[in-house]
Amino acid sequence: MQLLKRKDGDEQPFWPLGPFKVRLPFVHYRWETAEMLQALIMFVVSLAMIPLLEKYLGLPYDVALAYVVICGIGFMLPALLGVPFVPGWITPGIPVVLLFLGDFEPGPEAIQALFALQFMVFLIFLILGITRLGSALVRIIPNSMKGGIIIGAGIAALMGEISTGGRLANTPVSLVLGSLVCLYLMFSVSFKGLTERLPWVRKIVNYGMVPGMLIAIFVGIAVGEYKMPDVRWGVTMPAFDQLWNYLPFGIGFPGAKVFMLAVPTAVIAYIIAFGDIIVGQSLMKRADELRPDEVIDINIDRVHLVTALRNALHAFFAPYPGLAGPIWTAVAATMAERYKYGRNAMESIYSGAGTFWITGFIALFALPLVSFFQPVLPVALSLTLILTGYICLMVGFEQLNNNTERGVAGTMGVVLAVYGAGWGLAAGAALYIMIERTHILRFTVPKKALDSDSEADSTVSGATRVTNPD
Repeated sequence: MQLLKRKDGDEQPFWPLGPFKVRLPFVHYRWETAEMLQALIMFVVSLAMIPLLEKYLGLPYDVALAYVVICGIGFMLPALLGVPFVPGWITPGIPVVLLFLGDFEPGPEAIQALFALQFMVFLIFLILGITRLGSALVRIIPNSMKGGIIIGAGIAALMGEISTGGRLANTPVSLVLGSLVCLYLMFSVSFKGLTERLPWVRKIVNYGMVPGMLIAIFVGIAVGEYKMPDVRWGVTMPAFDQLWNYLPFGIGFPGAKVFMLAVPTAVIAYIIAFGDIIVGQSLMKRADELRPDEVIDINIDRVHLVTALRNALHAFFAPYPGLAGPIWTAVAATMAERYKYGRNAMESIYSGAGTFWITGFIALFALPLVSFFQPVLPVALSLTLILTGYICLMVGFEQLNNNTERGVAGTMGVVLAVYGAGWGLAAGAALYIMIERTHILRFTVPKKALDSDSEADSTVSGATRVTNPD
């Protein structure tokens, strides 16, 4: 229950605060049991950053855990400030960030470099949010390039897991089985039919990735791919007293040269995050159409500002290889799926997102949970990347209206995944100008050309389609 309730067809209650809309649990939205239970398992993904912090920044485990707690504070900000997305990292950008950090010695040098990178990402989001250029970008970038960004991010996420030497090769049984279970429960047409016929099966969908992750964990331990956990009792003790020694305030801020070196990686990170924003916008629009009882305010400028705040928090108090991204695609898709079943299933999109990360933050202090999941952290990250890749491909292709757009987007996506976001963006822009544009000063495609393309699509598919010109 909550103090302020929404009338059907209205927006969820909030307190206005400048560009933000403040919502608190039990005041503006109810507590959701399904999201709470899901978060008690899924919070393990946030712990999966600890091995990267230890390896690339040279942090002790307890200091790395303090970094993760600060990240947890940032995860709670979007639902608090009026963003309907479930936040996460800029996950497909992690390999690019690690490549950047590989040029610096673990310790103060790498921490300074990561501060410079995350500060630049903060500035990009802040400037685009304040000037409202962020929402303008979403409107003016062609469908084919939007789709290409999303598809490329999806391919990059999958390639990192299935390539030679990736986690799939090291833990094939647990990761393959866990991935198949997650994909079947979340996206299978046959399983969806079961949920419509058998109400009790629908309850399984409420927990998203949790069944697949638990199966992967227990199978991985059973077949020897992961060690048996050493469960301890009590409360975790993040080393906040040592944190100052691993922050720019204690070790010094980087010079101008390091900031310059960080610029290309920061731009690439934003391009990937921009794709995440498009994915989030698509998911929320679909959810909004299915639930007329709640108006979901999808304000792209607010998304930029909140993501900027989270990156600033990280830059100064916990420089993070995952950076701060606008959406955790896999969980957001799961939540949107449950949301569509009506107000009884999930009172508001904010109640789901808010409950999830508040619970996830509290779970970081539960030593039995943290110690149980410590040996299996890699599988949590891998499942997230695989599902992120699948959803990005699904949503990316959904953006496209005809074969011309599909060709441009597919080529751009492959270039982005193989050669990086900068080259991918350049390839997409060049292909769009050469293939889709018919006039250098005009953004619209003549109706005759679209009709011709639509006829070509019909020949391939055997059915008549209606194209939607931008």
